[in-house]
Amino acid sequence: MQHVRDLIRLMRPYQWVKNGFVLVGLLFGHGWSDSAQVAVVMQMFMAFCLASSGVYVMNDIHDREADRAHPRKQHRPVASGAVGVREAAIWVVVLCASALLLAASVSVAAVAIVAAYIVLNVAYSNGLKHVAVLDVFLIAAGFMLRILAGTTGVDIDPSPWLLGCGMMLTLFLGFAKRRAEFATLESDPGGENGAMQRPSLDGYSAALLDRLIGISAAGAVIGYAFYSLDARTVALHGTSNLILTLPFVIYGLFRYLFALYRNGAGADPARDLLHDPHLIGALVGWLLVTWWLIA
Repeated sequence: MQHVRDLIRLMRPYQWVKNGFVLVGLLFGHGWSDSAQVAVVMQMFMAFCLASSGVYVMNDIHDREADRAHPRKQHRPVASGAVGVREAAIWVVVLCASALLLAASVSVAAVAIVAAYIVLNVAYSNGLKHVAVLDVFLIAAGFMLRILAGTTGVDIDPSPWLLGCGMMLTLFLGFAKRRAEFATLESDPGGENGAMQRPSLDGYSAALLDRLIGISAAGAVIGYAFYSLDARTVALHGTSNLILTLPFVIYGLFRYLFALYRNGAGADPARDLLHDPHLIGALVGWLLVTWWLIA
């Protein structure tokens, strides 16, 4: 039983909250009333849950030596030896193959998007994650593929403004993650653990990351504001009041910045979202008001 728990822990199911980006098209494409469309979007959501778990296991195999030197990551199943490398590799194949099969039952575009996500992360894990700035753009690309999976992959036309907002939001989260890691590195006098964990941090500085975070946050807010006011958005949803949801977006971003700079959060966005009542409140408020306006 403990071994089964280790395999499930290896999948990091709490990180599946990130795959909520797959559901964006269903909400903003008015697809919730079509049970068939809801079913295929949920299939894509599960496909990305399996694919992302496969990627996490792959990363744990690749980073096992560095993880053993980390005070928290050393307890991960592969790093601690609870799950062997060979068994973990088989688990990667099972998870990724299952994801591709699920996507293949939806559409050709869907399986291509999931395959692109897996290939992107293989490239990321095998060197590209060490290139400053490019590393965060690759993380953002993974989130954009999630949005495309829930739109193009299931025949929902994505809004260019919504895609732009999604890109800036994921860049914000990515640079905030690097800022949190950089703060950890700065607090280590020798810097050995931080450098071992994230070599790309050598290409960043606190000042650069602060500027990139500010630009990304501003871009996300402006992109969402333009989306809510766009004539096509008003025509699709039958309301010009979607701008009323903007305060929830701004508060969520500001609260995340507060948690990053005041509380040392940001290293794990999924965990931060699930544990910060203000972020949960902003998300729930945004969802409820959005649903009320467009449903």
